[in-house]
Amino acid sequence: MTRHSTASLTRAVSEHDHIRGPANALVTLLEYGDYECPYCGAAHPVVEELRKSLGDRMRFVFRNFPLTQIHPNAMIAAESAEAAGAHGKFWEMHDLLYTNQEALEPENLVEYATWINLDPKIITEALTAHEFESRIRQDFSAGIRSGVNGTPTFFINNARYDGSPDFDSMLAVIELAIEQGG
Repeated sequence: MTRHSTASLTRAVSEHDHIRGPANALVTLLEYGDYECPYCGAAHPVVEELRKSLGDRMRFVFRNFPLTQIHPNAMIAAESAEAAGAHGKFWEMHDLLYTNQEALEPENLVEYATWINLDPKIITEALTAHEFESRIRQDFSAGIRSGVNGTPTFFINNARYDGSPDFDSMLAVIELAIEQGG
């Protein structure tokens, strides 16, 4: 069974990205995700379990890939995460969006701001002005160039992971990457 494809990241991980974990981690797991995608929602707890299990040996990177043709609230959800991120609250909003996928209307997104101690006006203004749309489109374009055609799409140390997005399958490939020195 093929777990890696020949597709690889065309844009290296940088300070532009949202990163959890140390820069010197032995392996990088990168996800192109859509907050309204049910498959991404199912993968979210798997990623959290991997992070918990691997600790400082793994860093996790998230990039936006909203599939707006099939998920009407994916873009505004991504915009709200980016707006929160501009105020140091990306991961708090990211986690809330995945645990509340059934409620991603603008009024929900504004309410979530209060849940993470963020002024709700920040989200309202970001959604009105679409100030983070360019950043999201940059992630999306980089994903397309890297062979992303659906969500979630994972990369392990720059190589696209084509296996099942379950804990055991992903852990096996990540541990192999660690053993091979990245």
